[in-house]
Amino acid sequence: MTIRPIVRYPDRRLAMPARPVTVFDDALRELATDLLDTMRAAPGIGITAPHIGVPLRVVVLELDPKDGAQTYVNPEIEWASPETIMHREGSVSMPGVNDEVQRHARVRISYRDLDGNMQSEESEALRAVCHQHEIDQLDGMFWIQRLSRLKRERLVKKYEKMSRT
Repeated sequence: MTIRPIVRYPDRRLAMPARPVTVFDDALRELATDLLDTMRAAPGIGITAPHIGVPLRVVVLELDPKDGAQTYVNPEIEWASPETIMHREGSVSMPGVNDEVQRHARVRISYRDLDGNMQSEESEALRAVCHQHEIDQLDGMFWIQRLSRLKRERLVKKYEKMSRT
């Protein structure tokens, strides 16, 4: 079990697009395990490799411990519903602040599992929000970029104040 340091906002590594995974080996499995351990310790329900400073397209989600964790390698959104929902979001890289973000209500993603096999998954509600949130992060878009400038500035000020104390 390895809990890795989390990259904190506004670290510029969070704004860089992650590279696709090309090698599916024990090092990738170890990265996925470290991501899960780090996410649980944070605590959080989703984490990407860039959150720990590794610029690879890997996401780990654990929305309910009873269902277990899921690892998504090279995830991409294939389809998104025209209907949207508002959901409160935050990040392990910016703990203590959150706000409502508008997302598609349903999405279909394609991804590879840890063995490199192509997979597809349709999701809705919280899981769909998490898929979109984490794929944005892999693309170098931090979640607060989805907010109005006023809301974003307010959250950044709040986070900076919390970080000083």
